[in-house]
Order: sequence, then structure tokens, then C-alpha cells
Amino acid sequence: MCLLSLVLCLLPVVISAAAPPLQPGYYAKSCPNAEFIVRDVMKKAIIREPRSGASVMRLQFHDCFVNGCDGSLLLDDTPTMLGEKLSLSNINSLRSYEVVDEIKEALESACPRIVSCADIIIMASRDAVALSGGPDWEVKLGRKDSLTASQKDSDDIMPSPRANASSLIDLFARFDLSVKDLVSLSGSHSIGNGRCFSIVFRLYNQSGTGRPDPTIEPKFRKKLDKLCPLGGDGNVTGDLDFTPHVFDNQYFKDLVNGRGFLNSDETLFTFPETRGYVRRYSEDESEFFRDFVDGMIKMGDLQSGRPGEIRRNCRVVNDPPQVEVVVGGFRDRKILSR
Repeated sequence: MCLLSLVLCLLPVVISAAAPPLQPGYYAKSCPNAEFIVRDVMKKAIIREPRSGASVMRLQFHDCFVNGCDGSLLLDDTPTMLGEKLSLSNINSLRSYEVVDEIKEALESACPRIVSCADIIIMASRDAVALSGGPDWEVKLGRKDSLTASQKDSDDIMPSPRANASSLIDLFARFDLSVKDLVSLSGSHSIGNGRCFSIVFRLYNQSGTGRPDPTIEPKFRKKLDKLCPLGGDGNVTGDLDFTPHVFDNQYFKDLVNGRGFLNSDETLFTFPETRGYVRRYSEDESEFFRDFVDGMIKMGDLQSGRPGEIRRNCRVVNDPPQVEVVVGGFRDRKILSR
């Protein structure tokens, strides 16, 4: 924990004061159908692939925690830049980037160069929750897309599925997010799946003991043992709660019963400072929904204040750097980021 705290103290602070103000209805005049277009594409994506809802929603967490909500997560690697897609917390984990591509294509057709990829993530995440049976809310928009991305920054900040509640509290506090925000936003695991890779240590070697995590309910542990045998395929997935396609408070009920999939989930109930919120949300879905929305809005306010643009393609910056390459005495200009 001390080492993690030291790393966090060295990370750049996300500052929103220097960034332009965000506001609801930002595209009301410039692209009045923007939010309708995003929701329509999301609805079709979830019908086509139910996991898309959880996958797209998770993009907001992984984007906003790394230098603010700026769409940097969406940039592909280039010969001169290692982006965030292959960082430790994202590789073989995040998915559904193609859904964002579909949304961007539809928006560019209706309103060229108006809606940022960063705002697409915010709108699509909201829609993923609402379309899965969860709350709906008004989002603030007006973000710019980053001009770069950093795999190192993502590796330094994003938590491990092995994280405990204490380290997660420290991490969220770095972004002025409270213990309540931590627990309510963890409720995003009400939908979706997790990989065996993320829980093998819980099942067979918790804390280096050579034994399973004693907090796992015995029948649930047997189910996980069968799903994720030692030496098995780490990319096999299991449900994060018992209703993986419905956004509800079942996730918290499962934690109370020792059926959290990830260590970073179950620790929220075993740790005294977070346990009360878990129990309250397990008993009152409306309170969970209210606090979750508040947390999503606060997280969406995170901005770096760095220069940005409105990308034409969410995977690449608009004007990639060029370099002169001399071959056999002839100069040739090569675009590096494509």
C-alpha cells in the first residue's frame, strides 16, 4: 500500500480548471441529433452482442482515470507512440472499440467534425447503463480529443483486479472521488464478465498462501474452480454477478453473500470502511442508482486541460506527424501514425 501511495503521489494530477466548461445540451445547435444517434447505435450493438453494453460502459472508467476524459484510450499505437489499448489493465480485457467506430461514423455522416470521441464515450457509457435496465441521466458534454496517449500512464494508474479496498480508496481520492463514489461506481460490475486470469490467484494462491481466498462462499468457489481450473485458459470468462446483462443491485447482494468475482469486488464487503455502502446498496437499489449517477458525472468531469481536437477517426489524430526518410539519396515523407 505504501508503494502504491508513493506512485500515486508522483502521478500528474488531473485538473479541470484549465479546461473549457462542460455542459448539458452542448450539441443542441451544432448536432441536435447527436445523443439520439449514439443511443440508436448502442441499442443495435447490444441487441447484436449483449456484452457490448458492459464493454462500452467500462471505456469511461479506463479513459477518464488516465489524464482525464479525452478519448486517449481509443488511439491505436503508432511507430512513435505506445497507446493505452495494450496496457496491463486493458490488453485482452477491454473490447467493443468497433462500437465506438460505428457511432463515430454515424455522427460524422450527420455532423462532420463536431462531436468528439471523448464525448462519444461519455454518452455511450450512459446509454449502455440505461439500455441494460439501469438509470438514465443527463450528461455534460464539450470535451476535446487528446493528441496523444500513454501506455505508461495507464499502467501507472489503473488498478489491478487484485487490488484491495484500501488501495482503491487511495486511488479514487486522488481524483476527488469519495469512498461512496468508489463503491457505487464499482457497481458497474453489475453487468459484464471477467476473465479467469483475473481470479486464478484468488482460487489457488491468495496472498501467497497456496490456498483459496477464504471469503469466497464455498459453493461459489466450486463453481469458479470448474470454470477456471489451475493451468486452464486465462481468457475464459465468467459472469461478474448473477444477472450479467441487467444493471441492478444484484452485484452488491452477491458481495454480501461472498460471491464477488474479483478480489477488488469482494474486498469492498470485507473492508470496514466500504462494507456499509455495500450492504445499503444491496438493500436499496434506488439509492445505488442515485449514487452511481452522481459518481459517473463526477468522473466525467475529469479533464487534463491539455490541447485537443475533434478527431475524424477515433483511432488516429487528425494530422499525424511526418518524418523525412532518405533512401538512396531521395527524400520521402512518411506519415508515422497511419
